[in-house]
Amino acid sequence: MNSFSRQDVLRILQISSRQLLGWEKAGLISQREIYTFQDLGQLRTLRSLREDDVSSASIRHSVAAMQAVAGMSNPLQEASLVRTGTRLAFRCDGAMVDPIRRQLLFDFERVERQTATSEVRALRRASDGIKGIQELFVAAVQAEETGEKHRAISLYEEMLRVDPDYAPGYINLGTIHFHLRQFVRAEELYRQATEKDPGYVLAFFDLGNVLDELERPDESIAAYQRAVELAPRYADAHYNLALAYERKGERRAALRHWQAYAKLDKSGPWSEHARTQIRKLLDGEKLSISWRAASYIAPVKGMADLQVLQRLN
Repeated sequence: MNSFSRQDVLRILQISSRQLLGWEKAGLISQREIYTFQDLGQLRTLRSLREDDVSSASIRHSVAAMQAVAGMSNPLQEASLVRTGTRLAFRCDGAMVDPIRRQLLFDFERVERQTATSEVRALRRASDGIKGIQELFVAAVQAEETGEKHRAISLYEEMLRVDPDYAPGYINLGTIHFHLRQFVRAEELYRQATEKDPGYVLAFFDLGNVLDELERPDESIAAYQRAVELAPRYADAHYNLALAYERKGERRAALRHWQAYAKLDKSGPWSEHARTQIRKLLDGEKLSISWRAASYIAPVKGMADLQVLQRLN
């Protein structure tokens, strides 16, 4: 299985159709109906960068600069895009390049990989004879598509044995258990993803979803809040936070996140729902203020009048 439909992409990457459409409109990826495995990698990179609050404009400018510097037609596929502080760089041909400044950067992560412990290297060698991560991923997705959920689970588990630190693998495996309504196991896997990569926004978002299903609202809200802290412009996290606060009766907190969502998503059914909730909450707040004002006595000028009011009270 080397091609994926648009719906496959939305499900595998756990993104919404509006997110994908937004990336297409921003020129970050071409609009299409069939995607390759390489396209999935490109989209996963985009998702991670957007969750880290890297703007579409910054990504687009860095890609254009890399095309000019290295003569690449598609840097997101031909090189690895990484964030270095507040800037973006690309790894290619054993070097790390800042295409806007046209500078070579010192690749700390590459050095760390080269000095990995003997135990990790032994683990990699022990994986000889097992399919590579890419093949395992494709086989797992294919198993999901044909309804072989348990085979998909086995493949993802094998992938994690090959690379125990691969946080997205925990997410994919957790999502299968989530859809099987095996929420306790899904929670375990999502938590492992947050431990393997504490900056993985989607892990905290998915953890919030499963905790919501487990009817643990305070923990669910905490997970969503962590996602928002990591990526303040993560619209879906604001949306789910607003719903969670509404269920707890915390209207003002819900209003704050509905408003945040409406600013980030300006059109579509979800945006309209958010705006409807904002109107309802504001109308309810007006009624509450009006009710409290029923016994209010307007202030008057002068000490004598104040003394009269005090006696009346």
